[in-house]
Amino acid sequence: MAVVLLERPAPGVALVRLNRPERLNALNMEVRESLAAHFVELAADDAIKCVVITGDEKAFAAGADVAELLERTPTDPAFEKSRAAWAAMERYRRPIIAAVSGFALGGGCELAMHCDIIIAGEGAKLGQPEVKLGIMPGAGGTQRLVRAVGKFAAMRWLLTGDLLRATDALRLGLVSEVVPDGQVLPHALEIATRIAALPPVAVAAIKDVVLRGADLPLEAALRLEGHTFQTLFATEDRTEGMRAFIEKRKPEFKGR
Repeated sequence: MAVVLLERPAPGVALVRLNRPERLNALNMEVRESLAAHFVELAADDAIKCVVITGDEKAFAAGADVAELLERTPTDPAFEKSRAAWAAMERYRRPIIAAVSGFALGGGCELAMHCDIIIAGEGAKLGQPEVKLGIMPGAGGTQRLVRAVGKFAAMRWLLTGDLLRATDALRLGLVSEVVPDGQVLPHALEIATRIAALPPVAVAAIKDVVLRGADLPLEAALRLEGHTFQTLFATEDRTEGMRAFIEKRKPEFKGR
């Protein structure tokens, strides 16, 4: 049985579904490498404009597979293999939406934070409880959580390992929206379908500038934004979008 499923539920949209329900979709090495392989495949598929990642109603992903981690030593080559697997998702240029139901803990929370939009169900619980196992987040949790919610809020949850309810995560800025549990995936797919219908060059440019600009001084980030803004005026989609607006018709974007 495949531990990660790849579906294409709508034009321009891919759905990546974690499929280890018996382990609450815990992220073992097989899952990480399967995720990486799917993102390499999707990166080469220009027909896909937006990706949704989900698990099931009990768990988005309940963390790393602790039984697997127990056997590791500090020099285990699995650490490097794991970092390489995450890199495929980090390099993906198009938007990624996390549809989070149930638990998103440890590596599962880090997986969600690799995404650009997080839709959480009302009953979802997120967190980085690694400290309770004598370790710490190792797939970006300390860095992405701070960038999402700020140092003092992040430290509160990182140092205690406590879990966040979806409403608390929304208040802090860790998730984009909270919806009824049964609407998480449909709502995420609806947003993905809308994004997939927009001009893909502009969409990719927004993601690139937001992510790169976040780690730059403001002046440099504004220069990056201004330069990228100008380059979009060379695209056919820009001309089509503006003409359609003036002519009061629906635009037909070509991705050029």
